[in-house]
Amino acid sequence: MNSCSQENQSKSVFLDLRNISKSFGAIEALKGINMQLFAGEVVGLMGDNGAGKSTLIKILSGNYQPTSGEMYLEGHPQQFNRPVDARTHGIEVVYQDLALCDHLTAAHNVFLGREKKKWLGPLRILDNKFMLSKAGEIFAMLKSETRPRDLVKQMSGGQRQAVAIARTQLSSPELVLMDEPTAAISVRQVSEVLGLIKRLQSQGVGVLLISHRMPDIFTVCDRVVVLRRGEKVADKHISETSQDEVTGLITGALESA
Repeated sequence: MNSCSQENQSKSVFLDLRNISKSFGAIEALKGINMQLFAGEVVGLMGDNGAGKSTLIKILSGNYQPTSGEMYLEGHPQQFNRPVDARTHGIEVVYQDLALCDHLTAAHNVFLGREKKKWLGPLRILDNKFMLSKAGEIFAMLKSETRPRDLVKQMSGGQRQAVAIARTQLSSPELVLMDEPTAAISVRQVSEVLGLIKRLQSQGVGVLLISHRMPDIFTVCDRVVVLRRGEKVADKHISETSQDEVTGLITGALESA
């Protein structure tokens, strides 16, 4: 199996998975996954339904614990027992359903569950001024046209993704896991979301991108990892593979690469 390009050797390894396996009873969802993610790298994670992509994401986000194997962050062994552990260690997630509240503004969705409060006499109230200002700063950093006071229910799919991505930036993450961010949105909105991913990378943030959209992977990713039936069958730099090869690896027409 080909390794990723030598250019990664000059980068620091943020995440190192060693022989990660996950079983649900007699079902082996992941089988001995070895994978490294480098700081500031965008990696595509591909595979057919049931390949193990979602299971791997849930392990990285602290929703599942592996049955066996080890995970290292910046060279130190780590074990996530709950999602807050992953966030504390610099890993954020944008799920496919985005988990946004339609009736709230963009700013309030950015701070959802992490609302900023201030004292007003003996009372603690929402610090709306701070949240609007901070959300505006994040949208400006992402070069998004989304405005903090906009209601989510009035937004396009691309704008909703911008809100979900902006929310991850409150914790200054090292790695953002993104699950099918361009599914069911227009071509123009796809371009907006891919631009957001590139801007995250320009800020030094790594991205692990799950997608069935081959053009998206080849547009924004440095590397592609392919899973099939719980096993890693390829881990290649984008410049060293092709869409036809990746398709063959996903379907099983090619055993490995």
